[in-house]
Amino acid sequence: MKTRMLTALILLLGIQSVPLHAQLLGTEKKYVRIGQLQSHFSSYGSERAWNNKYYEGLRWPADYSYTDNAVIKRFWLGCSDFTDAEGRYWSKYGIYFAADYVGKSLFPMELKQIAKFPMPHVYVDGNDISAPYQGDVDDINPDQIPDRIVVNVVNTSMGLTIKRIIYAFSQQYHDDYFIKKFVFINTGNTDYDDEIELNTPIKGLRIGWGVRYSVCREGSFYIGGTQSWGQQSWVTRRGETYEDHYQQIITENTPISQLDWLRCGFSWAGQKASNSFDNIGAPDILKTGRLTAPQMAGIVILHVDKSPQDRSDDPEQPVTLGWHAGDTYPKLGDMIDEGQMIKQYTMLSGVPYQGLGGTNRFFEDNTSSITDRVDPSTIHNDGGGTNLWVNYGPFDLAPGDSIVIVEAEGVHGLNRQMCELIGARWKEAKTYPSRSFEFELPDGSSISGTYNDGVADYFKNSWVYTGWDSIMKVFARAKMNYDSGFDIPQPPQPPTKFEVLSGGDRISLKWEPSPSEDQADFGGYRIFRAIGKPDTFYTEIFACGKGTDHPQIVYQFDDTTPQRNHAYYYYITAFNDGSNNDGTLNPPGPLSSSKYYTWATEPAYLQRQAGRSINDVRIVPNPYNIKARELNFTLEPNKIVFMNIPAYCRISIYTERGDLIQILEHTDGSGDESWNMVTKTRQTVVSGIYIAHIEVTKDYYDPQTGELLYRAGDSVVRKFVIIR
Repeated sequence: MKTRMLTALILLLGIQSVPLHAQLLGTEKKYVRIGQLQSHFSSYGSERAWNNKYYEGLRWPADYSYTDNAVIKRFWLGCSDFTDAEGRYWSKYGIYFAADYVGKSLFPMELKQIAKFPMPHVYVDGNDISAPYQGDVDDINPDQIPDRIVVNVVNTSMGLTIKRIIYAFSQQYHDDYFIKKFVFINTGNTDYDDEIELNTPIKGLRIGWGVRYSVCREGSFYIGGTQSWGQQSWVTRRGETYEDHYQQIITENTPISQLDWLRCGFSWAGQKASNSFDNIGAPDILKTGRLTAPQMAGIVILHVDKSPQDRSDDPEQPVTLGWHAGDTYPKLGDMIDEGQMIKQYTMLSGVPYQGLGGTNRFFEDNTSSITDRVDPSTIHNDGGGTNLWVNYGPFDLAPGDSIVIVEAEGVHGLNRQMCELIGARWKEAKTYPSRSFEFELPDGSSISGTYNDGVADYFKNSWVYTGWDSIMKVFARAKMNYDSGFDIPQPPQPPTKFEVLSGGDRISLKWEPSPSEDQADFGGYRIFRAIGKPDTFYTEIFACGKGTDHPQIVYQFDDTTPQRNHAYYYYITAFNDGSNNDGTLNPPGPLSSSKYYTWATEPAYLQRQAGRSINDVRIVPNPYNIKARELNFTLEPNKIVFMNIPAYCRISIYTERGDLIQILEHTDGSGDESWNMVTKTRQTVVSGIYIAHIEVTKDYYDPQTGELLYRAGDSVVRKFVIIR
């Protein structure tokens, strides 16, 4: 009987292929990096973003550095009238999901990632830059619809097993959210092994989480360090009228104003009390004014079972949707204090712990305008910030019963171009605070006034708060996707291989065909390029296939326009003709494979031949002047280049008094080598006169004539000046 019950439970969980004694460390993670939103998922069933250096996760937009938005997802379970595997009775029993409880109350059993197709290989000058990420995927399933599926199974000391399934999509209109399906099943398994310890109902099961966002990591550089853990984050909610609308069908054309009934909550960076300026959007006040925190991050509830016997969506769930003080919650400690478990259960029932929470719209009820400089942490005085607070239940689960909850988590906001434009305009007004400016608002109207009058802040914040509409559109698309059974139109697969090769007079790009070429709607390929750094704007430089200037599909393109010693970055996408996309579940038109599959994040250069004479060596720029650095190499301001150098040489750099500060080994056979002006002790050099000693390390012959151009040991000295 026991064996039959175990077999049935395993089949219900869908983990037939997992060894019964599977056991994972709590530190194991799986990374999803295929779309605009990228993140990791932990084996123990929830995420704390701290990686011992910074808060990592929920990167959006993933094109750029420092765009992490995650802090923590506090995850609690509670039940009533419970007898544990040791025979101890608890009137209320609780579990908190944290790495410290792995092996005590949490027992991770499975964490794997399944891809629809193998990850393409991307090479830059022979270096496989995709190699470090090939291990992200455990299995391939060409029949699945999502690009990636992460499966996570955790047993608990309650005898409740959680199967968490994360669905990720790379389609360009659906790559900024993850759909998360949670299956809570009464297996009776309270540890790692396959033995079933409990065979009793789980009564009054309550499920809850408190989710906090930093929105975002870069923004904390300008708001203040406390925002790195979300101390200044605002929270609001929607969905108060869900019961009146939950059977309503929405499409891509449904107005944003008619989506307010969706069960959701989201967060963004608010004001820090100690800042003397309006920091909404986290403008970079030290440089261009670019908005560094335009993100809105949050959760929409897509489905909650009414009961184990009724799988229809329960419009009365969740029982709590609102806000809660971030670090204010009952601590379970070593899990022997029943009083703390009772307090946790009460909180999961919707009663704010210590009164520091609510189901109201936190932002709207504590401000009167978008320019009010209210620090949200001062409302409840919790230094941890404010969590989005969600509770479900109660549910009664007999042995073998399960409950399914489905959510989507997404991030969106102003794009980088708008952040630069709006921020620069605001910074200009701040620089001349008494001068009157005219500002264009999101609705197309204009407003005039000065920074001192608060008009510039109103202009800036009006644009930042368009993110409310953006995140609601993300939530709507996630719901449409889920309700359709993931029937969103699919983009073509990317090329299976992409190669970038630096050359003497060109940079050559080659690729292998997309597996989607045999589909009738396949369009062709597009190549995009950026200069100076990988996380900047890209421009299309070539296209072939349907509707392009090069209708014949090819698999090679030579970029002959690069300039010497500038860094170039590329990616390639496959596109279709849009005939599979009628505009119901996203905007109509052609769809493209994700840039993140083929993004060459290492630079290629125009490689010039080595100098013919060691006396031809020169240094550019010389002098280097920090005030003119933007005129030197695009987006590489701290760079000087040794040109016309021998193919194989050692460049030793000294101060004027003879201190050796750096050695560059030049081994690629070209005539150029760059230096970032950092010493071997990782210090940026100061103003002064420097001496470069260039010594040949290998005999070199003219590749055409065979003439010996220079011998190992030949050397030359050059002086150069740095002005900082």
